[in-house]
Amino acid sequence: MPEITYRLPQEIKLTSNYPQGPESAKLAERRAAAVPAGVASTAPFYAVDADGGVIVDADGNSVVDLGSGIAVTTVGASAPKVVEAVQEAASHFTHTCFMVTPYEGYVAVAEKLNELTPGDFEKRSVLFNSGAEAVENAVKIARSATGRNAIVVFDHAYHGRTNLTMALTAKAAPYKQGFGPFASEVYRVPMSYPFRDGNRGGKEAAAEVISQIEKQIGADYIAAVLIEPIQGEGGFIVPADGFLPELVNWCREHGVVFIADEVQAGFCRTGKWFASEHEGIEPDLITTAKGIAGGMPLSAVTGRAELFDKVQAGGLGGTYGGNPVACAASLAAIETMEEWKLNDRATRIEEIVREKLEPLVDELDYVGELRGRGAMMALEFVSDSTSKNPHPTAAKDIAAYCLERGVLILTTGTYGNVVRLLPPLTISKELLGEALDIFVAGIRSVGQ
Repeated sequence: MPEITYRLPQEIKLTSNYPQGPESAKLAERRAAAVPAGVASTAPFYAVDADGGVIVDADGNSVVDLGSGIAVTTVGASAPKVVEAVQEAASHFTHTCFMVTPYEGYVAVAEKLNELTPGDFEKRSVLFNSGAEAVENAVKIARSATGRNAIVVFDHAYHGRTNLTMALTAKAAPYKQGFGPFASEVYRVPMSYPFRDGNRGGKEAAAEVISQIEKQIGADYIAAVLIEPIQGEGGFIVPADGFLPELVNWCREHGVVFIADEVQAGFCRTGKWFASEHEGIEPDLITTAKGIAGGMPLSAVTGRAELFDKVQAGGLGGTYGGNPVACAASLAAIETMEEWKLNDRATRIEEIVREKLEPLVDELDYVGELRGRGAMMALEFVSDSTSKNPHPTAAKDIAAYCLERGVLILTTGTYGNVVRLLPPLTISKELLGEALDIFVAGIRSVGQ
C-alpha cells in the first residue's frame, strides 16, 4: 500500500493538566455562556489541529482519534489534497447556489457518485448538506416516483435529527425526546440482529419482516424500504447474510423503492466503497454524507434515473446543496481514497482489530460480541454471556478509561452498551496498535 506521510507527530502526548488544560477550560467557560447545554460533546478538550490519526488540543495534548468526527474524516482531518482543493476553490468563489448559477464541481461529483455506487443502470445524483437532508430527500423521491406514502424502517435505526428523520429513527433519547409530534406514515419492523435473535438466518429474519409488512401495511401502500446496510448509531449491527438480498428481491417484486442509508458506512469505511457491496445488492437509491468530502458539509442521493425523472423541476435542491468548496473537497477526498487504497487499509484495520479484540469475547464474560466490517468495528458489552443483558456502564467506563489515557473512542447502541471504533483510514499501524492496547486494558479494568 502507498506510504502516507503525516504533518503532525503520530503519538500520544499528554501534559500534566490533561484532559482539560487552562486554554480548553477558558473555551469551556465561553461555551457555557454562548452554546446551549442541548449540544453535548464527548471530549472536555478543544481541538486546534488534527492530522492522520491524532487530534491536538488547545493545550498541546495529542490524542488518538478513533472516532473520525463520527466517520467523517476518513482520509484524515487535513488530507493534503483536500486542503489544497478547498483553498483553490475558495479563492475563486464560495457560493453561487447551483439552482441559480450552476458550476462544474457539482456535475463532477454527481458523475463520480454515479460511477462508484453499485449498479450498472443509468443513475442520477443530487447534492445536499447533511445525511439527514439526503435521507429526507430520498423519501421524497420514492414517494414522488411511486405515488405511495408509507416508509418501512427498522428497529435500532438512526437516520437523522429533522422531523421526518427523527420519525425514521428508532431510539427516543436523546434524539427524539420532547421533539414530537413526528411525521406520519412511518412503519417500524424488526432488524436482523444475530447477537440478539439467536443467530437466526438472514432469509428467516427477512421472511418475518416481509410477513409483517404485507399483513400490517400492504405492499401497495409502501413507497420505500429504508435501511442501513450496517446500522450505525443503533450499535454497528451487521444483519445476517441473505437478509438484505431478500428484502431487495421483495421490493423489486412489488414496485417498492429500496433505499440504502450509507451515510456512516459509505466511502471505504467497511473495506468497500459502499457496505451494500458486501452482499452484492444494488439499491434503487443510496444516501451518502460523512466521509464524502473529507470533513466539508456535503451529502447526496444517488440512484435510478427513472426515479429522479418522476420528480418535478424545482422539487429538489437547496440554497447550499452541493456548495462549490464542498464539491472540490469531495473530488479531492475520493481521489485520496483511490490513491492511498483506503479500501485495503480499512480491511487491514479490521484484521488488526480482530487480532487484538476477538480473544476477549471468549475470555471475558461481559464482552458479548465483536462485530462490524473494515474500520467500522464495535464491541457489545453485557452483564453476562447467558442473559446478554446490556451493560451500558461498562461501555461508559471503558470510554472514560481510554480518554484519560489519550484515546478518544465513542459509545453507541440502542442500549448504550456498545463501543465503536471508527479510526481515520489513514491511521498508522503503530498508533492504532498502541490505542488498541489501551482499549484492551480499559476492557480488562471493568472486571477488576
